[in-house]
Amino acid sequence: MEKYAIVLAVILLLFVSPAGVSLADIVWNDIGRENLDLRTVLIDPDNPEVIYSGSSNAVLKSEDGGESWRSIFTGRGTNKGVNFLLFALNGKNSLYAATGSGLYFSHNGGKNWSRIFKGRDYLENECTTIALLPAAIYLGTKAGLFVSRDKGRSWQRQEGEIGKAPILAITSNLSEPNFIYVACAGGVFKTKDAGQSWEKIFVAHSAEEKNDNDTENGADEQEEATVSSIRYLAIEPDNPNHLYLASGRGVYYSQDRGLNWEPLSTFGLLNRDVKFLLISAESHVYAVTKSGVFAYKDERWQELSLGLATEDIRFLALDKENNLYAAGDKGLFKANLVYAQGSGRTDMLFLYSKDEPGINEVQQAAIKYAEVEPEKIKIWREKAAKSALLPKLSIGIDRNTTDLWHWESGSTTKPDDDTLVRGRDSLDWDVSLSWDLSELIWNEDQTAIDVRSKLMVQLRDDVLDEVTKLYFERIRLKMELDGLSIEDRKKRFEKELKLRELTAHLDALTGGYFSQQITP
Repeated sequence: MEKYAIVLAVILLLFVSPAGVSLADIVWNDIGRENLDLRTVLIDPDNPEVIYSGSSNAVLKSEDGGESWRSIFTGRGTNKGVNFLLFALNGKNSLYAATGSGLYFSHNGGKNWSRIFKGRDYLENECTTIALLPAAIYLGTKAGLFVSRDKGRSWQRQEGEIGKAPILAITSNLSEPNFIYVACAGGVFKTKDAGQSWEKIFVAHSAEEKNDNDTENGADEQEEATVSSIRYLAIEPDNPNHLYLASGRGVYYSQDRGLNWEPLSTFGLLNRDVKFLLISAESHVYAVTKSGVFAYKDERWQELSLGLATEDIRFLALDKENNLYAAGDKGLFKANLVYAQGSGRTDMLFLYSKDEPGINEVQQAAIKYAEVEPEKIKIWREKAAKSALLPKLSIGIDRNTTDLWHWESGSTTKPDDDTLVRGRDSLDWDVSLSWDLSELIWNEDQTAIDVRSKLMVQLRDDVLDEVTKLYFERIRLKMELDGLSIEDRKKRFEKELKLRELTAHLDALTGGYFSQQITP
């Protein structure tokens, strides 16, 4: 039943489009042009044609919307990975690159670069993220948080846990430059005075603190073995009071600057280990998990990455034209999010089941084949109520052999005179009709019908549960097959075999109806 709930939840999401997104309108285009292993992406807010991307060894730039790319920077040392890119506050022609070999800055759109931070060891050198405020630069590394108040000429490591733990994300809002939020491995920290003092506002949970509720919504066994921890932190662009925290347990939300946190619903989120969050200017929430990209609206998640040919998505970005960018191991992908009023019958579920019978038809066929129709009990009740109008018919017949007759002829010479002889048999019969009018009010047969009704309802529910699970699992398997590459023959064979197995199960439950209704 738990797996059935997961499958049903996933398919239900295909009907309802969170954030107004219609799955039919989301088409992912590969604009990475064979540039693989991308970790971050940065879009020019004024000109979406200008795109910067960070890979495992270089900063790449495109000035034609991804049609062509060129490498504009390669870091020093052995670790050249680019983890984060950010425009400077004074103009979109200046940008920072947080890399595995320090923090670099370019004032001319990537033509020239200078290193403005270098750590004392490889952990300090591994710069993970950066935040810019008018008074300071906040740099996250794997060895803690560093702050520069003189535009990168000198750096100070922050005191306490925040100065030692790996930094995962830094976020702030320019409308309130004194408030900065930092997510590290041990929790989330906040400062109200531009870094002079820090307070912990969220504590990371360990695996030992998990309870039974943490396994709901279909969390897989691999996730259960993973220590629940902080992954990422984001702030709502137009409301600095609202914070979103990605963790191994899902997404947490705060409406009061981190004083109180509450978990967002995980309904539809196939994997609760959320690696990245993106909050749009319209307050739409997008999340990245191992299962793909998801959008959140009305307390449910919808997958947006169907058809996205990558398995490891690491970063999301939006431009002013409502294009969503996903950077991952297979490159950079772009999709236009059309906020449609409704998807009608052009949703993905319709596309994958248009040549096959609908779920209602399959359910009705299964009910008919199992002879568990609700009308059956209704007919029984009606006939039981009418049975009191018919009389009980009794017919009796009896043979009387006790009469002995004496024949007196008056003669003394004739034989058999004065002899007692047996007479002819006498047959007695009767017919009776009787009514029990009290059965018009209550019939004892109704009790037996109630018992059979309960058993039939249970059987019908079991049949419907099984049919529904198989039906939607089959559709999901067809989607997974479309996402496989032609070269992956072994996995494709296994999934095609599973698809035939599910079809056979549906035929067994419907008496062959399912296959008969599939359009060749």
